[in-house]
Amino acid sequence: MQLTGEITGTRPLLVLAVKEEAQCLDTSLPVLLTGMGKVNAASSLAAVLGRGPRPSHVVNLGTAGALRPDWTGTHVIGTVMQHDLDSDTLLSLTGEIYGAPLTVGDPDGPTLATGDSFIDDEAARARLAAHAPLVDMEGYALATAAHQAGVSLHIVKHVSDDAGEGAAKSWRESVAECAHALADWAARNIPDYA
Repeated sequence: MQLTGEITGTRPLLVLAVKEEAQCLDTSLPVLLTGMGKVNAASSLAAVLGRGPRPSHVVNLGTAGALRPDWTGTHVIGTVMQHDLDSDTLLSLTGEIYGAPLTVGDPDGPTLATGDSFIDDEAARARLAAHAPLVDMEGYALATAAHQAGVSLHIVKHVSDDAGEGAAKSWRESVAECAHALADWAARNIPDYA
């Protein structure tokens, strides 16, 4: 976890997984780098929100894999779900629903599937495409931490790869371009970005 800048109640907190995604940000806003994966994302954001002060809201900027053909560009997410939690089995065991999908940001935006696995094979891609057009490794965890803290969250993802064979190589080759697109989105859409 790495936090730069000062969090205040009047400005948003930008949250990204890794420095490669944040490399083009040029802002006085506070930036939190959580590290990859759900545990790193949830624990980092929860720690920052728990110790205060709290930001006006949280904006998660990051990369995502496209699970369906022709998904490119930058997307403001509407719903996040976990793809690696067996909610049905947990419901049958406990009678409780764990890990239900969460609404964030744009209610008309696409669904983002979150899990701790980097999706880079066709079978996993096809299985997940039935539920969501995009996949990442932090979105749901960040949404959970923000919801539990009572802080609003927006998730903005730029497609870095097709979540199929060769996705890791594609991510490495495209992450700088993605970082530029995310910084451009932030400059155009976050009033306090400058």
